[in-house]
Amino acid sequence: MTIEEAQKLVDDWINTTGVRYFNELTNMAILTEEVGEVARLIARKYGEQSFKKSDKDKELADELADVLWVLICLANQTGVDLTDALKKNIEKKTKRDANRHKENEKLK
Repeated sequence: MTIEEAQKLVDDWINTTGVRYFNELTNMAILTEEVGEVARLIARKYGEQSFKKSDKDKELADELADVLWVLICLANQTGVDLTDALKKNIEKKTKRDANRHKENEKLK
């Protein structure tokens, strides 16, 4: 599935099954909540935090998909083409960081 297809799939789902988009501010709060759930799981799975019973059945893939879902919702409702945005972002990083990380490795 392409990013464009994902944006369309989410939009179709929202406009049929989901009925409507939450407003942008609500979706921003939901995105923050979902990112927190990813952080919680990573802190337990890869960090030093202990699992609680309520965290044991959580799947990282599902939590990341929740983040992606809300991010796509925000992009859709604000008119952002994520394919184009990602391409431009990669170009920006490539120009900006062409030597930065290599130079930092040499300093170590």
